[in-house]
Amino acid sequence: MSTLPVVAAVDGSDDSLRSLDWAADAARRRGAPLRVAHVRHHSVWAPPGAPVPVPPPPEGDPVLADARARLAGDGASGVPDVEYAGLDGAPGALLPALGAEAQLLVLGSRGRGGFASLLLGSNGLSAARDAECPVVIVPRPDRTVDLTLPVEPGPRVVVGLKTDGPDDAALGLAFTEAALRGARLHVVAAYPWPIQTWVAPGDLPVTVYDQDAIEHETRTLADGFLAPHRARHPEVRVDTVPTPGDAAGLLVAASRDAELVVVGRHRRRLLAPARMLGSVTQAVLLHAASPIAVVPPVPVEE
Repeated sequence: MSTLPVVAAVDGSDDSLRSLDWAADAARRRGAPLRVAHVRHHSVWAPPGAPVPVPPPPEGDPVLADARARLAGDGASGVPDVEYAGLDGAPGALLPALGAEAQLLVLGSRGRGGFASLLLGSNGLSAARDAECPVVIVPRPDRTVDLTLPVEPGPRVVVGLKTDGPDDAALGLAFTEAALRGARLHVVAAYPWPIQTWVAPGDLPVTVYDQDAIEHETRTLADGFLAPHRARHPEVRVDTVPTPGDAAGLLVAASRDAELVVVGRHRRRLLAPARMLGSVTQAVLLHAASPIAVVPPVPVEE
């Protein structure tokens, strides 16, 4: 297990304190140090002659003091080491940078600023899109999911699997988290149905698709992609669920009562070099009821 820390970003909001609890538990399970970071967005502009505001030192930071109080007693029990850091600058830039030296970066879904109706704050979105390590967003406990999937009770980690482009980094984290939590792995392998066939005006579609055959092929492909991860984690029970429909909706539905939902981030492409979350990942971030881990792709070797 990596000795890099689990980083919890706090800002004094209830959301960030809930994410701090999640991060402390993750550090405990991983035997990793916990780093609690507060990025203080202080303005350096002031009218001529006016005093320039000076950021408080870390030991006098009330947000970090609240975090210390939150972890007092049993809050940090079993965590090898806890470090507190006060940083000054733009959170949207500094929070993703914290992921360069972390094995997980954990944030609440919203901070103290912004609009009350936002489902995900801008800092969480920036971190999920740009950080070099997996980013876990802990949603508010009042998120509800209308659609549910029939699942066996018990702890579950959910991961989405694209059979036409599997994400090994996301699968690796999902297996690791399932093993650490003693949970089974619920693999959602969505396939399109009904198949949309486009033909020229006046022509008739001649191809006939068999749903059972498509489902069987989806399961076969999924089992092949999962095989090396199963070999590394034989203790993890895996339930592969080929399901017709929209991947985002199925993952959101599966998030109810799950320990974690794991999704991948888009890989940079030649004609789209900017970092992108992808539509499925963004939908899951906005609507899933459980914590969501967004995993960056494995860098391509040159």
